[in-house]
Amino acid sequence: MSRFRPFAAAFLLAALAAVPAVAETGGIPAHPRDLGFPPLAFEVPDPAAYRHELPGGIVAFVAEDRALPLVKIALTLRTGDFLEGPGEEGLAALTAAMLRRGGAGELSAEAFDERLDFLATNLNVAAGATSTTVSLDCLSHRLDESLDLLFALLTAPRFDAARLEVEKGSLRERLAQRNDDAADILAREWGWLLYGPDHVEGRQMTAAGLAALGREALVRFHRDTYRPEQLVVAVAGDVETKALLGELGRRLAAWKATGPAIPWPPATPEPRAVPGLYRVEKEIPQGKVVIGQLGARWERWDDPEMFGLMVMNEILGGDFTSRITQRVRSDEGLAYSAGSDYDIGLFWPGSFTVSFESKNATVALAAKIALEEIARIRAEPVSEAELRQAKSSFVDSFPRRFETPFQVVRTFASDVALGRPHTYWRDYRDRVRAVDADLVQRVAARHLDPERMLMLVVGTWAEIEPGDANGRARMGELFGGSSRQLPLRDPLTLEPRP
Repeated sequence: MSRFRPFAAAFLLAALAAVPAVAETGGIPAHPRDLGFPPLAFEVPDPAAYRHELPGGIVAFVAEDRALPLVKIALTLRTGDFLEGPGEEGLAALTAAMLRRGGAGELSAEAFDERLDFLATNLNVAAGATSTTVSLDCLSHRLDESLDLLFALLTAPRFDAARLEVEKGSLRERLAQRNDDAADILAREWGWLLYGPDHVEGRQMTAAGLAALGREALVRFHRDTYRPEQLVVAVAGDVETKALLGELGRRLAAWKATGPAIPWPPATPEPRAVPGLYRVEKEIPQGKVVIGQLGARWERWDDPEMFGLMVMNEILGGDFTSRITQRVRSDEGLAYSAGSDYDIGLFWPGSFTVSFESKNATVALAAKIALEEIARIRAEPVSEAELRQAKSSFVDSFPRRFETPFQVVRTFASDVALGRPHTYWRDYRDRVRAVDADLVQRVAARHLDPERMLMLVVGTWAEIEPGDANGRARMGELFGGSSRQLPLRDPLTLEPRP
């Protein structure tokens, strides 16, 4: 039997509440657009109602939800790609994969899998740039047994050697296919251009590096970086809070881990992107393109400029009705999808990107239009209608961030992991509403700088360079008229092919 989500239920109740008003006025509206509904009232949940402290100062957020006999748990640790040493690219992800697949405690890899299957429990580990998440999804009456497996995985992984070789073989096959998709080439080269090969955003594994990652490397990485003192816990489901905290505390007390201090916040090289037009030759019918630059980062969580950037990007290329999407896709029919993204960085500068793919002959025209729209939003105030719609997209969708009990506790746990104050969410909508046309133009002028931008094209350059048949645009008109060809690298070594 399905359940209404809270946001959908609130919408339905608002609709039903309007029915008596229609009846009292003596008629049914001629068109649905004439219906009126009261505004949705939503208050951010109080984080203190969910927050608890476990032994060792570990923070846990717990939401009791008895709707179904299920429990979801997410443990977030401050370990990930940023702790890899030189030549260890991919070690964090490989360690995470083998934590789950390599057996734990007294159970072999096969026995561990069988036990999870018997319990109908899902247990996964995923490593990212700055954090790793261990997630558990189980039936509530199987919680104790599932927690035993989870903590065995965390504290006593076996890193089965045979399973590791299978995993490395699969990874090597994926490395060998890195040039098959032009989108993979675009992403790889863009990361290098923007951040450099030594930055966590640009690092790439090679076949030789993968071969050197033996079992001892995984054991060391786990021992040194999987530590209880830098853990944040989120739990939602059919639990009794006091009993759950006791079970977690008992298991955490038995987790003895030592090692070097985890550097926090993560330290990374300063990215130094060199502006210009870059290209990679690949014979494909549509050129894949990204235009952009290094962006801003969160210095203060209440910085009005960051909220201005969010709204500015929404108008420029963030949704289906945005300027770039409308002109490139709808008006000119040059691309199926075209838009922009402004990723505000957490620990290093983020990035601003415009991306699209278009027929080789129309790449130049689509790029020209995108650059025109960047120049326009820097030079002219946005309209009141655009501003209202962009802000509404953030404000109206905001309750969905807290749609389920698990989303609530995951959000607050992420705050702790990132060092973000919970008041960020309390003030979020007011800060978005405070954005005006002046601020949008000011942040666009400051943070979108054509002199700092790069453009990367993957495709058949002989067909791309001349531009469209009508002469509306050609690549020689962009970025000073010159381009630098980047090599199509060997997928295993990443060395330029001869």
